[in-house]
Amino acid sequence: MSSHELKTLLDQVADTREVVLRRPPARIADFDLWIDARDDAREAYRRWRAAPDADSYAVYRAAQDREDAAQDTLAQRG
Repeated sequence: MSSHELKTLLDQVADTREVVLRRPPARIADFDLWIDARDDAREAYRRWRAAPDADSYAVYRAAQDREDAAQDTLAQRG
């Protein structure tokens, strides 16, 4: 699968506005959601740079999108 095909496929996935939690919900704050998403995006970026292929890039972009959504939520709730 080419990176263009992969991007096209990912663009067709609906945004469900769901949040993936790494901690029990009772202990989660908006800031924690962003920190977790940022950490995941940084790790995905490191993996993509270490092994630059279409799959690792797609994982990085998905993680980056999650970080962006968490940051937007944090900004809205200020």
